[in-house]
Amino acid sequence: MLGQLAAVILPVVVIAGIGYTWSRLKRPFDNALVTQLVSMIGSPCLVASSLTSLHVEPESLGIMALATILVFSGMFVLGFAVLRYMNLPMHSYLPAVVFSNAGNMGLPLALFAFGDSGLALAVVYFAFSATLQFTAGMSIAAGTASVKHLVKMPVIYAVGASFLVIVTGIQVPDFIANTLEILGGLTIPLMLLALGVSLGSLRVRSLPRNLFLSLVRMLGGFAISFLVAWALDLSPMARGVLLIQASMPVAVFNYLFAQYYNRRPEDVAAMVIISTLLSFGTLPFLIYYVLATAH
Repeated sequence: MLGQLAAVILPVVVIAGIGYTWSRLKRPFDNALVTQLVSMIGSPCLVASSLTSLHVEPESLGIMALATILVFSGMFVLGFAVLRYMNLPMHSYLPAVVFSNAGNMGLPLALFAFGDSGLALAVVYFAFSATLQFTAGMSIAAGTASVKHLVKMPVIYAVGASFLVIVTGIQVPDFIANTLEILGGLTIPLMLLALGVSLGSLRVRSLPRNLFLSLVRMLGGFAISFLVAWALDLSPMARGVLLIQASMPVAVFNYLFAQYYNRRPEDVAAMVIISTLLSFGTLPFLIYYVLATAH
């Protein structure tokens, strides 16, 4: 089991650590370019490649989609209640409480823990998460809703095309499948490097409050996903993937939105750092639990 834990966790830590070291050495790293590459090319290709090439039943993907929607619904309710009680502005803190780092950390952890089939289920969660974050999350931070962000997201079209392929049984030509696989392969290493670079440049402020909100994000995500998995009677692998994705730390994109719309970016940055550091302590227990209960 120790070997399994190391195989899952250490690649994430090492690659993020390379990004962190790169940042501390003041090496150039164009975060905006990497974000665009991941959002516009890497992620859609990873979604399409994973959903169309991996052997997962459509019913399993549908159940995972339902579980993901229920988890996010629960997190929105929990985040709203906590922030209302603490009298904190929703536009600054709600996205950070709701949206986990399902891409940078969740995808590689699910891949290393459960293989390609686990990655396919994790991609479903990630696709919904990315869609909601760039629509609802961005709208909350901006203080206004807009559908133009939705129609500009390539991942939406990747999900739609992939489900069409799955339902109809269309055979994807090899040259398209290989192209999607190569471009999708960019995503996870770039995400982890970007995470490390971001951690090297952010700072911690208001430790008690942001520590508490970080715990709400992670422990709340675990508790809600646990209840959803139990209620839907998910398979051991689907349950493990859902627990991993929902228990991840605050997504770095929350900081980017907070900075862009000037929604207390220092506090959101602190939540990213605190929750990520906490996750390195909680990951061994989380991965041990999901692996132990999956066998």
